[in-house]
Amino acid sequence: MTEIVSLADATAATIPAALHGCVASIGNFDGVHLGHAALLRQTRQLARRLDAPTVACVFDPHPIAILRPDAAPRRLSTISERARRMERLGIDYLVVIETTKDLLDLTAEAFFDALMINNLRAAGMVEGANFCFGKGRQGNVDLLTRLCQQHGIEFVAAELRSEGSEIISSTRIRQCLADGDVAAAHAMMDVPHRVIGEVIRGDGRGRTIGFPTANIKVSDVVMPATGVYAGTAWIDDRAHPAAIHLGESPTFGSGVPEQVEVHVMDYKADLYGKSIAVDFVARVRGIERFESADALVAQLQRDIRSCRQCLQTASLAKESS
Repeated sequence: MTEIVSLADATAATIPAALHGCVASIGNFDGVHLGHAALLRQTRQLARRLDAPTVACVFDPHPIAILRPDAAPRRLSTISERARRMERLGIDYLVVIETTKDLLDLTAEAFFDALMINNLRAAGMVEGANFCFGKGRQGNVDLLTRLCQQHGIEFVAAELRSEGSEIISSTRIRQCLADGDVAAAHAMMDVPHRVIGEVIRGDGRGRTIGFPTANIKVSDVVMPATGVYAGTAWIDDRAHPAAIHLGESPTFGSGVPEQVEVHVMDYKADLYGKSIAVDFVARVRGIERFESADALVAQLQRDIRSCRQCLQTASLAKESS
């Protein structure tokens, strides 16, 4: 399991000794997409060669939230979800650095000394070619290479992973989700986009028309475009096929733009108060207003069939890959 380690002040040498002599990579790793995965695999390879622990360092909150709060992007994944995805990549520790104005005011050299020398006492580093660090992002890979050489730290510059003609990035994934293209987001992350939240009480209307739904109070992560999606609900670590309605319910004039209602297929137990994870697999349709409850019910029946078919197709594709 990737262990999460909090670092409230990067300028204070408080990192546990177990991390000393590590091979580290710094970034936000939001979504832990295929580009991140390639970077972290190279980090793991170098760590094995140097017989060192493997460390990924992230900033929380995102630096833009401090510098330009109005422009701060919503997260693709929570810190705990990033750690879960990093586990399968062989990352031993996820260091969560508290982002402060003082931290962002450090020069590139001062930041490197504080984190890599005084805290981690790193033996190696792996970063992508577009890596920048320090105040105003003045530090680049050329400077990082020189600093590592000066301190006897082995440095690897990783190639950036592309999808088609474009580099895979968290920004591209956010745009795919904004367009409702959860399949394209999945392709770049190698896992479906996931939201996690507690099941809260709604208006109960779904149960009265034969389609009970779990209303999810979702954590602060990116939400796909409104619509109906095929997906998977994870309840007590078990996967269940699900139809997900994201957005308002115009037929009844209720709901909010990012309301998440999950119909867990073939599941009868009470879910109130449980925390569940929901993976988005495919978008079935957009939000529609129906003239009557009967018309809505007929459409929901079609949606369930469509969702089952989408999930079956996705499962067959996964088995054949």
